[in-house]
Amino acid sequence: MQTKYKNEILPQLMQEFNYTNVMQAPRLVKVTLNIGLGEAVANAKALESATEDLGIITGQHPVITRAKTSISNFKLREGMPIGTMVTLRGDRMWEFMDRLLNASLPRIRDFNGVSPNSFDGRGNYSLGLREQVIFPEIEYDKVEKVRGMQITIGTTAKSDEEAKRLLELLGMPFARRGS
Repeated sequence: MQTKYKNEILPQLMQEFNYTNVMQAPRLVKVTLNIGLGEAVANAKALESATEDLGIITGQHPVITRAKTSISNFKLREGMPIGTMVTLRGDRMWEFMDRLLNASLPRIRDFNGVSPNSFDGRGNYSLGLREQVIFPEIEYDKVEKVRGMQITIGTTAKSDEEAKRLLELLGMPFARRGS
């Protein structure tokens, strides 16, 4: 996918947006995967299971995220583990994007495409998945509980329009408006 970006997508972006320098064209910087675990307060095994799943999906050891503040209504104390996350860069990022776009997203039932409105205004795209079992690496029989995850794709694009075009050329299946 990285060679496709360099050989096909980059020249097309340069032409479409009239860039004079290759460094002006938008490119992927990082992909962040996050699993939030509210149940980790009561069930410590849930955190272990989610960390293992995220490690299998990304091929990289996840970091455990901890609560910044205490919230008494949720029985949450500052410093308690509440999730797990991984940031991918370089070759692992490109390899993950290839698997996400070509193997995982097509496995979602009743899939009509991802929302074209999930850009943050600075060229980054966020995507929420309902279940981790869409990834081919995860064995369905060994899954303790089906969990969702958030995927954030960071780009160097200056606008959402540039970022959307970059992701379209990479193969992101955006939903058509009105469908």
